[in-house]
Amino acid sequence: MVRSLLVAVLLTAACHSASPTNRTSSLPAAAPAIAASSSKPPEIVVERGTVKSETGADVPYELGTLYVPENRRNAKSRRIGVGFARIKAPHPTGAPPVFWLPGGPGLSVLGAFTDDDAAAKSRLRSWLTYGAVGDLVVIEQRGYTRRGEMLEAMSDALPLDQPGSARVEAEAMRALARAAIAANPDKDLSGYDIGELAADVDDLRRALGYDKISLFGGSFGSQWSFAVMRLHPEIVARAVLSGVEPLNNGYDMPSHVLAALQRIAQDADRDPGLAPYLPAGGLMEAMRALRLRFAEKPVRVQVDDDAGGKRTVVLGAEDLQLALQSHTQEGEQWPAFILSLYHGHYEAWAREVIEDRKASKTKLIGPLIDSSLGVTAAREQKLRTDPAVEMLGTWNFESNIASAPDWPTRDMGDALREPVTSPIPVLFVHGDWDTSTPVENTLGIKAYFPNGHAILVHRAGHDGPFYQLRGEPAVKQAVYEFLKTGKKEGLPAEVTLPLPKFEVPPFAPPRAT
Repeated sequence: MVRSLLVAVLLTAACHSASPTNRTSSLPAAAPAIAASSSKPPEIVVERGTVKSETGADVPYELGTLYVPENRRNAKSRRIGVGFARIKAPHPTGAPPVFWLPGGPGLSVLGAFTDDDAAAKSRLRSWLTYGAVGDLVVIEQRGYTRRGEMLEAMSDALPLDQPGSARVEAEAMRALARAAIAANPDKDLSGYDIGELAADVDDLRRALGYDKISLFGGSFGSQWSFAVMRLHPEIVARAVLSGVEPLNNGYDMPSHVLAALQRIAQDADRDPGLAPYLPAGGLMEAMRALRLRFAEKPVRVQVDDDAGGKRTVVLGAEDLQLALQSHTQEGEQWPAFILSLYHGHYEAWAREVIEDRKASKTKLIGPLIDSSLGVTAAREQKLRTDPAVEMLGTWNFESNIASAPDWPTRDMGDALREPVTSPIPVLFVHGDWDTSTPVENTLGIKAYFPNGHAILVHRAGHDGPFYQLRGEPAVKQAVYEFLKTGKKEGLPAEVTLPLPKFEVPPFAPPRAT
């Protein structure tokens, strides 16, 4: 049922067309936050434009701002802006609109309509294909949206003359929380939790006049989707989730991350290009040897800096723990990085660590949400006693757990974190090379969705396994049919991607020299 609402439509004098290769924005800046009024219906401001599809057709879109209370638990809360966009289906399909929820937290995506970089073009091309399903609505996250506020704070630089540690990072996160609160006296940072984000989705649904919606989310977008399904189950028709992150799985189990690395290593160990660099025992043996090497003593690495001078950084055992699980967004790059370290080539790694230890801006929405949602005590105990902690450390969870009391967002509670059985049809798409949200997340949560279906994508990493199905047109069409009708015919249980071409280290193989 379409609700009555206050809609201000700001149109430019002429409707400018923008193609993915040549887009210019004629849209005004986001309006300032307005005084809160709990009795008002959801308020939106909408602007209209067009983009060119790949076929050259003009596709209209709406770019808007949803105004919501910063903290719905405070009747006097100010109002803040949350950006959204809508691309209506060219022809009515009868299907619920797809609400596309970005990851992060802290991924701003509405630049797809105005920016000209490759990522923006690719995202927009993908969005335009959803017309086969129905309307597409993209909503950004409160606190990090171009149509509202982008809350950030400067984190302090970390010393270069001593090894890094998860404990030091945790103390830095606690200091960041205190600094963020002090720097934002005019804001209610307690309103930036996943419950409020779920309510934003429901408010936008009502403002746009939809009864039911379908959800599409990857990584944190999937966790956000779980929150919507838990807190507003009556509005969700179905969901497609990739890089799945259940509500109690915000911190990855080290052994699950290690298992993903083992699967990458299994293929890498058979790669002819990497063979001259591999020790006996393969890539996992290289990791074990590195752990023993750095447990004995840290190393000092000197590299050239941008000013023509030299900089020195001390790298220790915990730095290595973090490095072993980095560089895995693209599985074909990770073995070369590990083998470079194994053969004593630390320079590229040292430059990255120097950059990471600089003072830098932090998106506040990340720790505000993560520390608020947290994990159950039972999962924390498993995280700390997991056998792979010896190899990978506690980097994944230490700083968020330690700093949780310092952030003003509420503890969301175990009642939300613990999974419950849901009748909502959900399609899970997950890569088994994913080290950011391991595939075990899907294997564990699927049992709670009896109407669900899982597609396991062998050799897919974290970055959108659904999009890696583009080489399987029949599978992609089946996914869209599921979003459109809920039918699961044609959905496979597994997809195997081709063996990638692994990068090799940027130096001659030791055996050749």
